[in-house]
Amino acid sequence: MQLIRKKLLFFALSASVLTACSSASFAEDKAVLKIATEGAFKPWNFTEPSGKLAGFEIDLAEDLCKRMNRTCEIVAQDWDGIIPALNAGKYDVIMAAMSITDERKKVLDFSVPYVATYHATMLPEAAVGRLAEDTQRYNLSDEKASEAPVRLLAEELKNKTVGVQLASTNGAFLEAYLKNDVTITYYKTVEQLNLDLQSGRVDATIADLTALEAELKKPGFSGYKIAGPVLMGGVFGEGVGAAMRKGDDALKQLFDTAITAAIKDGTVKQLSEKWYGTDISPL
Repeated sequence: MQLIRKKLLFFALSASVLTACSSASFAEDKAVLKIATEGAFKPWNFTEPSGKLAGFEIDLAEDLCKRMNRTCEIVAQDWDGIIPALNAGKYDVIMAAMSITDERKKVLDFSVPYVATYHATMLPEAAVGRLAEDTQRYNLSDEKASEAPVRLLAEELKNKTVGVQLASTNGAFLEAYLKNDVTITYYKTVEQLNLDLQSGRVDATIADLTALEAELKKPGFSGYKIAGPVLMGGVFGEGVGAAMRKGDDALKQLFDTAITAAIKDGTVKQLSEKWYGTDISPL
């Protein structure tokens, strides 16, 4: 309590010094840094049969905590409640394949991106059709260049049911570009979505490319294919970063510094190649 009073007096006397000392103050305030992840989005983050969390973001979080000289606790949280629980103070940071979007930045602050993301369509191989004709990568921020690939998706998925995870950028894409052409079905978890895709209750899914590639390696998806344009930017955001409460500037500075160092020394590249088989470090 005495430490808190001293800090309040210090802040009142010199607001300009606050910015310079924010990281140090944060480190003193919190003995344990709590990081939330979904624990159900392999290979980004998932729960092993033993109950232990694993995946790219778990390894990265542990590396970042060492760089920040912080003791961290990583906890699992359902995706649909992950932002409200952060803002309610249940934990300090989210590392859960969360894309940095303008909409999310209204309620959250983000670190610099730790990976770039690409999004694609997966469906039964027999239903691929003309989607096989264009598998190039497009940035939705370039409206002219992305017009033709989006039109191709609209035509080939017309009247189909497309499943996506609730509160995801994939759903935002469908709402923005294909809502008049497809039926959108939302799922709480990717596991539920994939079960319905395998059973034929949905015709296709749009998701993160690395997650789809991981699904294709499972026995139940031997008859499925990733096809069509690969998309990034626009409603899909600026990449994936660590999310934190608005105004938590000291914490953001700590993560920005640690993430930048992990990218520069090749740690992010090494971990992404380990979990995805390819380098998805930010450009």
